[in-house]
Amino acid sequence: MKTIYKRPESLTANATIYCPGCGHGIIQRTIAEVIDELGIREKTVGVAPVGCSVLSYDYFNMDVSEAAHGRAPAVATGIKRCLPERIVFTYQGDGDLAAIGTAEIVHAAARGENITVIFVNNAVYGMTKGQMAPTTLLGQRTTTSQKGRTPENNGFPVRVCEMLSALEGTTYLERTTIGSIPDIIKTKRAIKKAFTYQIEGLGFSLVEVLSTCPTNWKMPVSDAMKWVNGVMTVTFPPGVYKDKAAFDKSSDKRDEEK
Repeated sequence: MKTIYKRPESLTANATIYCPGCGHGIIQRTIAEVIDELGIREKTVGVAPVGCSVLSYDYFNMDVSEAAHGRAPAVATGIKRCLPERIVFTYQGDGDLAAIGTAEIVHAAARGENITVIFVNNAVYGMTKGQMAPTTLLGQRTTTSQKGRTPENNGFPVRVCEMLSALEGTTYLERTTIGSIPDIIKTKRAIKKAFTYQIEGLGFSLVEVLSTCPTNWKMPVSDAMKWVNGVMTVTFPPGVYKDKAAFDKSSDKRDEEK
């Protein structure tokens, strides 16, 4: 019998605690597949902060360090500088990275730390029962914005890729989604590129993945998938926001042709 799919070696056999329809399982499996394909599992270190990602060390079959809320980029910086031969990545949610951890992500990017950041954006605080996050959309109802987010009371959603793209230390920034099978394939390509750039020593990379939280959005899984691509992408357009390495290579090629 032909094997069509098997669990990546970089994932454990532990059953996850994620809610039905949560995007974390898809994203973590995708990361594990990339690590397997690149053959870097034995030298990879993950960093997971507080949030739904906090138990990642139960699911990734490699070294994973837990960090205080928002501090994953700082912990990853320390690990990478002490052990530069390691491949270091953080796995963070929007409440973690874009709120309490804003300073850490901005300055890690500004310094051009040679780490990979996987940023899961589901526009809500998932672990703590659905409060408004920095990425909550205008008009979106949460437990702390019962009538919907308004710019007058709550400000505007934080667009992380756009914000970090202005920093000279960033090498690669891309926003993807898991709203469909083709989108998941694009997400895998983006994550693989981010890890490859770290292997090549090219600097700071971040992949933002628009994901689902059916439980706190209070909608069926099928509707949540549609909401990602039909609603979230209006505020957070997918695409490459910076690819400094590719730009530099194309510039070098043009110089050679002259």
